[in-house]
Amino acid sequence: MRGGAQSHLMRCSDGNYYVVKFQNNPQHRRVLVNEMLGTRMASRLGLPTAPVAVVQVQEELIRLTPELCIELPRSRTPCQPGLQLASRHPGDPRQLTLHDFLPDEKLREVGNLHDFAGMLVFDKWTCNTNGRQTLFFEQRKLTSRRGWSDLREPDPPDLHPPDLDAPDPDLPNPVRNGDDRSGLLLQCRRMDLSRCAAAGLYARNRVYEGVTSLDSFAPWLERLQHGITARALSEAAGEIPPEWYDDDYDAVLQLLEKLEKRKTRVPELIVSAKETTRQPFPFWS
Repeated sequence: MRGGAQSHLMRCSDGNYYVVKFQNNPQHRRVLVNEMLGTRMASRLGLPTAPVAVVQVQEELIRLTPELCIELPRSRTPCQPGLQLASRHPGDPRQLTLHDFLPDEKLREVGNLHDFAGMLVFDKWTCNTNGRQTLFFEQRKLTSRRGWSDLREPDPPDLHPPDLDAPDPDLPNPVRNGDDRSGLLLQCRRMDLSRCAAAGLYARNRVYEGVTSLDSFAPWLERLQHGITARALSEAAGEIPPEWYDDDYDAVLQLLEKLEKRKTRVPELIVSAKETTRQPFPFWS
């Protein structure tokens, strides 16, 4: 599969197809922590994300499948057996076409375009300083396309407790979609309100035409404040295999505490995005 983590498309024992990210991926095993925790929380907000699961990949399968390897600049190394992170493919890849870009006339046909506002709530909360990436596909028995936000290619998070307000003078303004790798989900120490207000926005303002005020984000802000409790965060973290974070659960707990405290800042961060020169919300009055 495309992406720096060199994921592999695999069919698992439940008969579904998954994009499997291995522990020894080039970006670091903590990217698995990042994706699993982030996807679980996005799902609790009611956002359309690829369902994730922990899958066991046996050593024998890797040994018998030469393609299951990690390509390095001057060598190849087999994928590591054991527990891996799997993101559900939305259908049979032989029958379903995915798009990561739609022209403007096709964007109007997307059935859940309003979810971009909800995903911005999530991205501001988790300090995703990448541009928002999205997969589009056409569902059977529906005449409209659906958008499915992609949490599968962030860089590894910093599991040590970050300073949410510390400025990063070297951080560029990540307004491009998919090609700026300076920011990442849960990398809270990189978020500086004054310089990164455009972080997390989708590349095209058309998806935010339904935003008319801060009230347009109210359903997701409400779920964030009352649905994402400390207990919910702890339960999600409990599903993560300890080897993915080197058995350092104290670092995970400190990260969860930071996320819990950050919830109250999200409205402020959205307003700051509105006031950038990007002007992402054309009908905000």
